[in-house]
Amino acid sequence: MALLSSFIAVADRPGRTARAAAGYVRRHLVGGQPRSDGAGRHEAGTVVVPPRAASFVEGRAEGLEPVTVAYEREGTGEPLVLLHGLGYHRQAWGSVVPLLADSHDTIAMDLPGFGESPDLDPTVPRDLETAVAWLGAVFEKLDVTRPHVVGHSLGGLIALRLGQAGLARSVTALAPAGFWTGAERRYAYAMLTAARQGVRLLPDEAVGWLARSAAGRAALTGTLYGRSGLCPPETVMASLRALRDAAAFGSTLRAGRDGVLFSGDIPGVPVTIAWGTWDRVLPPWQAYRVKAMIPEARLVPLPGCGHVPMNDAPELVARVILEATGVPQGAH
Repeated sequence: MALLSSFIAVADRPGRTARAAAGYVRRHLVGGQPRSDGAGRHEAGTVVVPPRAASFVEGRAEGLEPVTVAYEREGTGEPLVLLHGLGYHRQAWGSVVPLLADSHDTIAMDLPGFGESPDLDPTVPRDLETAVAWLGAVFEKLDVTRPHVVGHSLGGLIALRLGQAGLARSVTALAPAGFWTGAERRYAYAMLTAARQGVRLLPDEAVGWLARSAAGRAALTGTLYGRSGLCPPETVMASLRALRDAAAFGSTLRAGRDGVLFSGDIPGVPVTIAWGTWDRVLPPWQAYRVKAMIPEARLVPLPGCGHVPMNDAPELVARVILEATGVPQGAH
């Protein structure tokens, strides 16, 4: 999931179509190839983790068609499952996993219809109860019992529901979706839809040019990231491709309009809610609505982080996860 902040700013003006807005971005932001920041160098020493080949697992929950997900597994220790947000993919956790792998058996998944996972069979309902059922079957197939579950946005909401179902030994949710008012949901949906349309209309070469400079990366992802200029070009381009190619994008948005997405408490399960203080997609005050439902939840602000804190501050996010999963300070 990534946002073209400049595209959105133009697309929100009355009388402009998405195609006209994309044309504006091409004319004003892609006047030629920007200067490179230097081969192999990224600001602030960001490490680019090379992509790894996916493995695949099939979960068969009772009464459902099988669900297949792509995943990567690394490290040793208590199992920890990582769930990404809408329009994203498992590589969202690429800079965080190496910081967790010494303490945890980490499993980063592509949700169905995102990344390399095939979309759900049309007969499989796209609701949260069903997601919990097939994820439970996937956990069983992977031979993990009550893993720690960490989720971002859509993945954070699913992680909370897994905790309610007794399928997680701890839950860490980064800006979980679903704790919005009607107006906030419509705002978030409009931003995400405009972003996806913008990505689909911008030529690949334009995205590549923009991604090679800090200013271009800020134009591409400034609404999503708090420190967009620091995000490596490879990460920006991979994120935009994941958003563009997400087969389940529209159907997931439609499913999110139905009813109350979360209610009740999660007794007996440690819950951490972390939120970027610069989140422009799901404003950080929504964290207090989570706290009102789950009184024992620990709230952790992520200073200077936007909606995808894994890219803004991977070391901070890893530290929050390790604390939430009970890894002693100094052991990582």
